[in-house]
Amino acid sequence: MIINILFIGDIVGKPGLDIVNMWLPSLQKNYKADVTIVNGENVSDGKGCTEKEAQQLFNLGVHVITGGNHIWDKHQSQEYLKKDARVLRPLNYPKGTFGNGYYIVNSSKGKVAVINLQGRAFMATIDCPFRTSDWIIPKIKQETNVIIIDFHAEATAEKVALAHYLDGKVSAIIGTHTHVQTSDERIFPNGTGYITDCGMTGPYDSVIGMKTDAAINRFLYQTPQKYQTATDNVHLSGVFLKVDSVTGKTIEIERIFLPEFNKKITQ
Repeated sequence: MIINILFIGDIVGKPGLDIVNMWLPSLQKNYKADVTIVNGENVSDGKGCTEKEAQQLFNLGVHVITGGNHIWDKHQSQEYLKKDARVLRPLNYPKGTFGNGYYIVNSSKGKVAVINLQGRAFMATIDCPFRTSDWIIPKIKQETNVIIIDFHAEATAEKVALAHYLDGKVSAIIGTHTHVQTSDERIFPNGTGYITDCGMTGPYDSVIGMKTDAAINRFLYQTPQKYQTATDNVHLSGVFLKVDSVTGKTIEIERIFLPEFNKKITQ
């Protein structure tokens, strides 16, 4: 049996949430999605995910919300992590950190596990994502072979290395964090689907979601600037997967970007 899985990347603020409201129902219908996963670490005005935004996403049929390094940026989202197991933080934060790092969805076609991991290259020196996967994957495989990893990481090399390390052990590794969709979606030799980054769902007249003036001033003056979410030229990014429910192998992967960028000057 084939399980259809839809993953929407890095939702940024109200603009990102609005376009998800607009497009997600039709995407779920067109792709016959059995499970919908979104990365929501920036959904609350660009920082964190509070109960308000999470409930809007769950009302749209989202099953799991993954996080990353910015999931901690609002105290409300930190509190919410303590009470809703469907909203994840990276599993490889130090022992004792509150929140869940994985969740298992009971879909109509079988169980689908979602693991959230975070990279360490150019990021916080948390626990090793490779060694964390070593202990969690055998535990999850007692329940299901269908395992999706949101790998929230900066370095392409680290993402590709994890894909090679886990090829055949998990169904897919979907990169998030850089907010720029890559065109390297593929299936590794042993059946693991992969994309370095599935991209940002949010405003593209921006610097990866942030108003351009503030972002430019950070580079010009090397001083902190107030974060403000941009609003214009909003797009949705994601990935669609077909996964064999028995073997856990990805048999098809498709990149999603809506609407397409303008690629020529119109007069």
